[in-house]
Amino acid sequence: MVSVPVVFTTGYLRLPRGGDSMPRNARLPTAAMIPTFSRMRFLVSLVCLIVFSHLPLQANTPAVVSGLREEYKAKMEVWTLSMQTATTAEAQQKIWSQRPDAVVYATKLWAALKPQLAQDWTIEPCAWLLKLINTFPADGITPETLEMRKEIILQILGAVEKQHLRSAKLAPMCLGLVAVRDSLALKLLERIEKENPDRSVQGVAALAIATLLQDLSEDPENMKRRLTLIRKAIIESAHVEIDGISVAKIADDQLYVIRYLTKNRVAPDLSGVDETGATGKLSEYAGKVVVLLFWNSAIPDYERVLEIQNKLVKKMEGKPFVLIGVTNDSLPSLRVMKAEGVITWRNFLDPKGELARQYRVQGLPFCYVLDHERKIQYVGNPGSFVELTADALLLDVK
Repeated sequence: MVSVPVVFTTGYLRLPRGGDSMPRNARLPTAAMIPTFSRMRFLVSLVCLIVFSHLPLQANTPAVVSGLREEYKAKMEVWTLSMQTATTAEAQQKIWSQRPDAVVYATKLWAALKPQLAQDWTIEPCAWLLKLINTFPADGITPETLEMRKEIILQILGAVEKQHLRSAKLAPMCLGLVAVRDSLALKLLERIEKENPDRSVQGVAALAIATLLQDLSEDPENMKRRLTLIRKAIIESAHVEIDGISVAKIADDQLYVIRYLTKNRVAPDLSGVDETGATGKLSEYAGKVVVLLFWNSAIPDYERVLEIQNKLVKKMEGKPFVLIGVTNDSLPSLRVMKAEGVITWRNFLDPKGELARQYRVQGLPFCYVLDHERKIQYVGNPGSFVELTADALLLDVK
């Protein structure tokens, strides 16, 4: 499973939820703490946060929706950079408690969008909202929030089907539907591909369908259908840009995944520098089962994710197994986490997201499980399937 690009990202971060606003006494990172390539982005985000927090907005208008989105993105940018530059576990915990709350912003956005769903200006922000509600954490979510998420999905899908199915503005919604990842979204995308008169919209819908089909199976017929759909997307919609990324680039990534990152393919020989300054490669671990975890300290429920990985490493002690992390957290922060036992495995530093791009990672956390010949046997989120796959593969290691 590979996620489509999400607009509220920093590098290859998948942004989590959190508190409603940044307290006035919150400690922001200083210029010396922020990597050079991130400083301009940080300053721009900080300015946007100040501006959008003070815009006078009228109820139920496009300005409300735009202002809320930009405010959330600016807050997340500032918060994420603060997390990445924290130099102690205590500082990380303090900053973590101040993270912007995706649930609060989703609630406000939905209140503004819900009465206006028949208007075509809502199509693009509704697509963004579908992606935002996909970042809600698995733990601690209330029944009311689950009900709201269900309502948002059903009403947006219903509005698209009944009022916007033939709209030329549906391209962003096609990728928004990928975040829903269920049979209703797939069926709606198939209708859009067949019934929308705009050929570029048809192409984006085809790309979205191909993305969802990778979750079903890797049998030859499904693979053939995916390739046909991706080809259509390139022919009809290569020029289309969504959230600053061209359909041509997304389609190229999908083709790369099919050719090099599907089950039983030999994984690319990723190489990097770890927290000790030593260089390393995946090929060094020939003969071992490898879990390759892409993560950082800004992922949703990161403490739970790290706890699961630590338990897995402990369980596999003495076996031909290794867990390798890839993260864009700062080196000082990573060393502190390692020294304090928050993480217990080797990590390659990826400050610019180059290693994640090599593996076409779009959302965090994300895992690859490789057998003793470095062939890919699992792709997806960390969790029980990772452990089950690793256990099964160890039976084949002599």
